[in-house]
Amino acid sequence: MEITHATSSSCDLSAAADGDNSTAGSMPNRNVKVIPLEHPATRSFSSPSSSSSSYAVPLINRWVSKLKSMTLVQWLELFVPCSRWMRTYRWREYLQADLIAGITVGVMLVPQAMSYAKLAGLQPIYGLYSSFVPIFVYAIFGSSRQLAIGPVALVSLLVSNVLSSIADSSDELYTELAILLALMVGIFECIMGLLRLGWLLRFISRSVISGFTTASAIVIALSQIKYFLGYDIARSSKIVSLFESIITGADEFLWPPFVMGSVILAILLAMKHLGKSRKSLRFLQAAAPITAVVLGTTFMKIFHPSSISVVGDIPQGLPKFSLPNDFEYVKSLIPTALLITGVAILESVGIAKALAAKNGYELDSNQELFGLGVANVFGSFFSSYPTTGSFSRSAVNHESGAKTGLSGITTGIIIVCALLFLTELFTDIPLCALAAIVISAVMGLVDYDEAIFLWHVDKRDFLLWTITCTTTLFLGIEIGVLVGVGFSLAFVIHESANPHIAVLGRLPGTTVYRNIQQYPEAYTYHGIVIVRIDAPIYFANISYIKDRLREYEVNVEGSTRRGPEVERIYFVIIEMAPVTYIDSSAIQAFKDLHQEYETRGIQIAISNLNREVLLTLTKSGVVDLIGKEWYFVRVHDAVQVCLQHVQSLKEMPKASELPTEDKPSFFQRFLKKRTEDVSIAKLESGDQGDPQLEPLLPEKDEKNG
Repeated sequence: MEITHATSSSCDLSAAADGDNSTAGSMPNRNVKVIPLEHPATRSFSSPSSSSSSYAVPLINRWVSKLKSMTLVQWLELFVPCSRWMRTYRWREYLQADLIAGITVGVMLVPQAMSYAKLAGLQPIYGLYSSFVPIFVYAIFGSSRQLAIGPVALVSLLVSNVLSSIADSSDELYTELAILLALMVGIFECIMGLLRLGWLLRFISRSVISGFTTASAIVIALSQIKYFLGYDIARSSKIVSLFESIITGADEFLWPPFVMGSVILAILLAMKHLGKSRKSLRFLQAAAPITAVVLGTTFMKIFHPSSISVVGDIPQGLPKFSLPNDFEYVKSLIPTALLITGVAILESVGIAKALAAKNGYELDSNQELFGLGVANVFGSFFSSYPTTGSFSRSAVNHESGAKTGLSGITTGIIIVCALLFLTELFTDIPLCALAAIVISAVMGLVDYDEAIFLWHVDKRDFLLWTITCTTTLFLGIEIGVLVGVGFSLAFVIHESANPHIAVLGRLPGTTVYRNIQQYPEAYTYHGIVIVRIDAPIYFANISYIKDRLREYEVNVEGSTRRGPEVERIYFVIIEMAPVTYIDSSAIQAFKDLHQEYETRGIQIAISNLNREVLLTLTKSGVVDLIGKEWYFVRVHDAVQVCLQHVQSLKEMPKASELPTEDKPSFFQRFLKKRTEDVSIAKLESGDQGDPQLEPLLPEKDEKNG
């Protein structure tokens, strides 16, 4: 549906131009067809009850209706996600693949778990404990079918970093605090999952995560080098302190552990490379850790070198149930627990989503958080320290053909067998072999490819990567994370407070208006500025938006101008399609801007608002203040009306001076109007005719414009 504007001139604008309205009636009328904007009726928002029911609580209403419509099966899937794959399990198709994947990951996990426990400052047995109960619990409550959880290098480093400042790693308190930390992390993850707060971590950019993990990988590798050198070094997360400690103890260097560790590390890296580069040798990647342990243990049993340290006695049997204690340290552990929670979520949920997409099923991030939290809570009752999803083991699990959570249960059974029957075989594992396993695992976390990519694509993200990596290396993990997240939020706030604003021009031969910087062929009109605001408008960015509007009013360069030549701007058209929200500060700013423009004879026109923004402007009185006739569905509609007024202002002085004998006859005016109407109709329909043809302008003005 279209409505027709037949206006000869605007009295107010004419008065602002020359103070003479006497000739307005002599101007020829020109019909302008525009799509009418549907303004909301007053009754649609005047009633508080109707407003709240329609717009204030749609989320609650949607959740209530969803809960009412849920069946018993859906409730079961909500609380016990494993029921989803158990109900549809294809025994002949899935069983063999799940068993093979579970055994493969289990063989890989046994030596890795002991290695990561040593990295955390704990006895190797606690790595196996942390791989026992959490795996079974996650298989029930976790929503990912391929995610392999257990001890990981980054979380182990965080545990070591905070607990080493509270207690010595040889003290029983150190172990108790690590278990308490697992309980705290689990509770935080459950709370975030139940309250659906996973979206908070979206504010941490990929460049911050990459810079943090790169620096952490370097710190982890340096902390494990002591098992190669044969002497202790300071337990620190700062690279300067680690290098000072390494250099200071150089006179205690021992060759045997260095040679053995280097050889085992070379074997690990070679097996990983062959496993990744050749599909037929993919099993080598999973078999690399157990191969390192077997080779190291065999060497120790044959030659018994006294200069190479070994794991020592490991208690046999499953962990006993016990509640964490030492709750007086909870307050001091909260920051680290939150940090571990964030790192665990970023690592696990990201991996789980990627694996779910590859295997064709949906994954709820908040359900995943809850599953990880329950696994850590139950794990803390059985001597586990914080666990999360492992990237390397999850990749192996997926590549080995895992279809469901049964692969995780199989991995858990392998750990049970190791705890019950194989602990005596672990006593002669050389510590340098475990260190080599950790170093080979974290080398993949050094993400220099991401840094190169960011340098070529986005210098600002590269700066963020560099700042996070550097501060983590030199100032420590906690400060590095805080600085990285702080800069990340600062960039978000800066972008929000300084949104992109574009001056629009018309593409030749169309009714489409685009950014004149992106499309140099687009042209603007004399006396009219068309501006698009590409962000919600609120208190933080309204001042910037007003400044830019004033700037565009004074000077708009970089485009061809057409239409009647006038000396100044009479209309500012604001395209608000990208504006999804407007707050009270922005509303007041709009009122001030309207008054400011009104004193200078400038009219605001607004196009393409969404319903929520239009409702807000209507409630606040801005629609009536500016005038309902100045709200349009399309930019082109606003341009047509504004251009007609500009043309009227341009031609009014000439109309009174036009001699009577020079005025065209009725028949000439009729033919001319019909020709223009046909041209406009073609252009409105998208017919690519003469690109120079302009609606609303006589032919003589087209040539002059």
